[in-house]
Amino acid sequence: MIRKIVNFYTVSSVKAIPVNDQLLSKTYKRLRWSVFISATIGYSLFYVCRLSLSVVKKPIVDAGFLNESELGMIGSALFFTYAVGKLTNGFLADRSNIQRFMATGLFLSALVNLALGSTTMFMAFVMLWGFNGWFQSMGAAPSVVSLSRWFSNKERGTYYGIWSASHSIGKAITFVGIAFIVSLFGWQWGFYAAGISGLSGAAMVYLFLHDSPESKGLPSIADYKNDHAEISTKNKSVGAVQKEVLKNPFIWILAVSSAMMYISRYAIESWGIFYLEAQKGYTNMEASSIISVSAVSGIVGTVVAGIISDKVFKSSRNIPALVAGLLNVLSISLFLFYPDGHVWMDTLSMVLFGFAIGILITFLGGLMAIDIASKKASGAALGLVGIASYTGAGLQDIVSGFLIADGKSTVENISTYDFTIAKWFWLGSAIISVVLALFVWNARRKD
Repeated sequence: MIRKIVNFYTVSSVKAIPVNDQLLSKTYKRLRWSVFISATIGYSLFYVCRLSLSVVKKPIVDAGFLNESELGMIGSALFFTYAVGKLTNGFLADRSNIQRFMATGLFLSALVNLALGSTTMFMAFVMLWGFNGWFQSMGAAPSVVSLSRWFSNKERGTYYGIWSASHSIGKAITFVGIAFIVSLFGWQWGFYAAGISGLSGAAMVYLFLHDSPESKGLPSIADYKNDHAEISTKNKSVGAVQKEVLKNPFIWILAVSSAMMYISRYAIESWGIFYLEAQKGYTNMEASSIISVSAVSGIVGTVVAGIISDKVFKSSRNIPALVAGLLNVLSISLFLFYPDGHVWMDTLSMVLFGFAIGILITFLGGLMAIDIASKKASGAALGLVGIASYTGAGLQDIVSGFLIADGKSTVENISTYDFTIAKWFWLGSAIISVVLALFVWNARRKD
């Protein structure tokens, strides 16, 4: 039984199918688009199954089922299991059938969301949301490995940038679509709707995401595009190049920089709606709509990031990453410290935030590490950055939850909040991320 499961998830065997040049080109183009579209849409639905909790936090608190500290601990359960899973599943993805691996993760994440719509127990939320973190970690690594297997070094930034728009697509679906459903039918349907979306995405990934060119009887992407890096790891095993990732100081610096960025990112994505409702008096739908603007500008940021870094900066990500980091600091400052009562400024800050985070997710969150590492260890590089990133996100949710709860005061059943310390925690993390990213300016690329 165990052997059958292992064989099911093992990398597909190489098929030697002779094809002429015309058929080879046509087949390669068709399969590349199939992989790219299914990976992008599939990962966006992973995000829907991850952000569903963010939309229903205030309604759950208002209903008296859970409090702010409990929600912080529940949120952190996902981030911590996700962090460990990003590393573990990143290493596994390099050796796995990514089609089956990714589809399984989305299917199980969808089931968790469906289950959460039927409970109000704190421990049930912690356990199920923790399991969801592990299943969520089965999404990014297979997606990135698929890009490494199907797209060459010189074009990877462009396609990675567009694929990274899946983060923002998922946010838009959640903060607009799921929030609208919640406003009509109640918080339970936030989980039900996310679960149904996840099930449909799992089916699509299983049908249209292909494992590797070699499994379809095609040459490797490096041979097909004649695009080999200066430093080759062709004769090294997957295990050997994965060990090199663990020894690379540049990837470790990127990991910590990304962790700081993720604290600032998830401060807004996890608590932004709550902040706008509690601090500025918006309704749940109004607050969700303002935060959702960041999803639209995030799509622009991710797409522009990859194309510009490839075409303008010759696949260097440093300058765009620095500009985006500074823009992230500015946007959070405006969101948190500009006087209340200005919808236009809250919206503008989210436009800038989404654009900046879209670029930073693309670069700090993966692409810069993948550029440094060998393609054979793309999953490992992403996993190392991922465990640091989501450890930071998990700590953020716990710290933020307690800071927000500590600043809460209730008089005659009316609650008010003092977000001062939480705000400086969120902004300071963004500043530290920018500083650390400067230390990887001269890192080298491998094949």
